Amino acid sequence: MAKSPVQRKSQKEHRVVIVGAGFAGFNAARGLSQLLGATTEIVVINSTDYFLYLPLMPQVTGGLVEPRHICVSLPRRLRKARFVLGTVDHVDSRQKVVSWAGPEGASGEVGYDRLILTAGSVNKLLPIPGIAEYAHGFRSIAEAIFLRDEITRQLELAAIAADPAERAARCTFVVVGAGYTGTEVAAQGQLLTTRLAKAVPGLVGQQIRWMLLDTAPRLLPELDPRLSKTADRVLRRRGVQVRTGQSVSEAMPGHVMLSTGERVPTRSLIWCVGVRADPLVDGLDLKTNRGRLVVDEFMSVPGAPQIYACGDCAAVPDLTRPGQVCGMTAQHAMRQGREVARNVAASLGKGTAKPYKHHDEGFLVDLGEAAAAANPLNIPLSGPAANVVTRGYHLSAMSGNRMRVLADWTLNTVTPPEATSFGVISAESVPLDADNPRA
Repeated sequence: MAKSPVQRKSQKEHRVVIVGAGFAGFNAARGLSQLLGATTEIVVINSTDYFLYLPLMPQVTGGLVEPRHICVSLPRRLRKARFVLGTVDHVDSRQKVVSWAGPEGASGEVGYDRLILTAGSVNKLLPIPGIAEYAHGFRSIAEAIFLRDEITRQLELAAIAADPAERAARCTFVVVGAGYTGTEVAAQGQLLTTRLAKAVPGLVGQQIRWMLLDTAPRLLPELDPRLSKTADRVLRRRGVQVRTGQSVSEAMPGHVMLSTGERVPTRSLIWCVGVRADPLVDGLDLKTNRGRLVVDEFMSVPGAPQIYACGDCAAVPDLTRPGQVCGMTAQHAMRQGREVARNVAASLGKGTAKPYKHHDEGFLVDLGEAAAAANPLNIPLSGPAANVVTRGYHLSAMSGNRMRVLADWTLNTVTPPEATSFGVISAESVPLDADNPRA
């Protein structure tokens, strides 16, 4: 099979290859383009041709933001880089070569002078019977669109079901994982079903049940307790059953068993338990820390000076908390991407390397409508004020389409979004498969 043209010898002095274009990889590519674009060939390899703004995915499911509005074109935004549509399947650190596979069977390899691994993360599965078969994750735009369609479809089918038990099962939605993602999915999903129930005559008087489960003692266990209490209060007020200290023990067709022994009939199981580093990390002959690549404070891989790593796939030391590593958050990934670009440029003779040190600037949780919980600069906020801060932060952090997202929000305050199920993404096309993740 013919090799990709990207293998040809570049006329520039150096070549930097970036694996993955999430928050870390995208910002690394942009930083390097500014610092070294004239003298260095920058190659970005990613399985999709877009950068996805993950924090707004729950709003895609809730129908508040259009899917394309949180996706930014990589070829358009990274004009000084060479973009390769493919998935990296092997890294030869001795020969300094990266191999990749394309979406239609093509393959190729490319050599590098510096390699930045920003492969990101995938859904984390637990050894619970039936989870892989009957649950659906929430890490890709396809999964967000599928979930919106699935929620709509289940309510429409419930409206015409003659069996009360079937109606109840189709109107029950179970979210496992009460962290940042799970909490927002439950919040936006509950608001979506409330709107749908008003629009579908056959659902008059039918209870629509949302359950949010986590083994932790409280909602949002990784965040400030004040944010946790705010989110818990908002969800319970809307009727969401927040169940802490428990989870799903088994998933089966038509129902799940909880760790308490309770049997819950449902057709919708949403898995938001957490993430782990991309499976690519497992195949590298490099040291790991709990599945993440070990790097120093400069994000350089010990023993492999030409390789750098950051974002979710790397255990970057947290210099603000000695002995710990940075969390797997977009906030860290964005800043690490910018910093690793400077450090790689320094290794090629441009500038001076600096250790990554970032103080937590707070977290934001959008709960839909005018509700939110936020602690910018450790100032606790809730209600409309928190909502304004949260949405303002998202607009400032986005790499494009700000006006489109703002227009979506504005229109949805005037008229409710259309509730339709396109059915273009099947359940089989978005399996909960952490070993072979799909974008």
